[in-house]
Amino acid sequence: MTPRCHTHQIISRRSFLATSATLAAATTLRAQPLTRKISPSDKVNVAVVGAGGRGFEDLRGLDPIPHAQVVALCDVDLPHAADAFKKYPNAKRYTDWRKLLEDEKTIDAVMVATPDHHHAIVSIHAMKLGKHVYCEKPLAHSIHEVRQMAAVAKETGVATQMGTQGHAFEGSRRACEMLRAGVIGDVRELHVWTDRPNNWWPAGVTRPEGTPSVRDGLDWDLWLGPAQARPYNPAYVPFKWRGYWDFGTGSIGDMGVHNLDTAFWGLELGLPTSVEVKACDPPTGDPAMKESEPRSAVLEFSYPARGDKPPVKMTWYSGGKLPPRDLFQGETLITRDGGSLAIGSKGTLFTRTWHGGDNDKNMFLLLPKKQFADFKGPDQTLPRTKSHYHEWIDACRGEAKTLSNFPYAATLTEGLLVGNLALRTGQKIEWDALNMRATHCPQADRYITPTFRPGWSL
Repeated sequence: MTPRCHTHQIISRRSFLATSATLAAATTLRAQPLTRKISPSDKVNVAVVGAGGRGFEDLRGLDPIPHAQVVALCDVDLPHAADAFKKYPNAKRYTDWRKLLEDEKTIDAVMVATPDHHHAIVSIHAMKLGKHVYCEKPLAHSIHEVRQMAAVAKETGVATQMGTQGHAFEGSRRACEMLRAGVIGDVRELHVWTDRPNNWWPAGVTRPEGTPSVRDGLDWDLWLGPAQARPYNPAYVPFKWRGYWDFGTGSIGDMGVHNLDTAFWGLELGLPTSVEVKACDPPTGDPAMKESEPRSAVLEFSYPARGDKPPVKMTWYSGGKLPPRDLFQGETLITRDGGSLAIGSKGTLFTRTWHGGDNDKNMFLLLPKKQFADFKGPDQTLPRTKSHYHEWIDACRGEAKTLSNFPYAATLTEGLLVGNLALRTGQKIEWDALNMRATHCPQADRYITPTFRPGWSL
């Protein structure tokens, strides 16, 4: 079968309006009559938007699942997606996800592996068409978009999963059970860290200068999508966009959702009431901070009490910053890519990498070691799964429930994005979750609810 390729340079206004009208009409429909009931003998037909880069890794996650079938691939950067196109020669090819959703009536599910600023717009349109959605982390680029994604997921009832792959690991689920059972007592102090952005992407930088020609195979207009127009620059594509505020959510969005996930889940933290910047390089008022995240930062998050669970102070460290050494009780880091320390009244739970662990070598530790040497822990209360992807595909078939679904992921992501409000405004943020606003900080409003480029909307 010869793949059908829809190339796209600059979409015409007539074509754009026609496609948008089709999608807009779908927003008035409920998912129930549109979502196909998948029988045990059927495969889940999956389309991947953002098939290069992270999307290619997600495709690998689908490979071992016998009842998942990749039928369409979309990427605005054709050379970057070449490996995916080669691996799935029978999948139909697109550069415009709107055209994919309009044409492909038989798809059941969509994986969204685009840059952050596309997450919400692609996911929401897919959900409103009754498609199950797996979206890479962080859930969305702004708090408003996060809220919309959670609302549409609830309204449509489709199976959703955010790409926090470690959420499905044995160590993460076991650590969550330990925390919920009160094994380390009352937790009032939490430390979470990452090595990002060190050597991963530019940070603490101003906007790149010059207007080089767009390289062959990249549709820059589509890559920008809902973001405000700016000239193409190779500084952004294909990966190093993460540190630029217009496209990414920095270290907090990239790794905060991973590194905090286990403790957040186990402690059932909810949303913070405030976030304050304790250290920042460059300083929050530096001109570079208007364009990109800092090279390193230390932030303090305050989470309120939850029933009989006490309030929690979380300290977030980026750029290789770490908690005080004495908190590790002599234990060494497996890697510097990230981890967490939940410090309780009876002990400490130490996740030594970006999740709770996937095998004995990388499992979390209970400290002091001597105190917990022969400790077996509470009974298992959470379901286990073969993989994060397998859990989602099973949910698409009505055979399971996803545990990193959009309502859960929305709360985790929103709380961390409040941290970015503090970085971008240079002020302590008192977060009014009920009204979705930063009290006494109107400067944050434009970051909470961004302005999309004309012609793009949720």
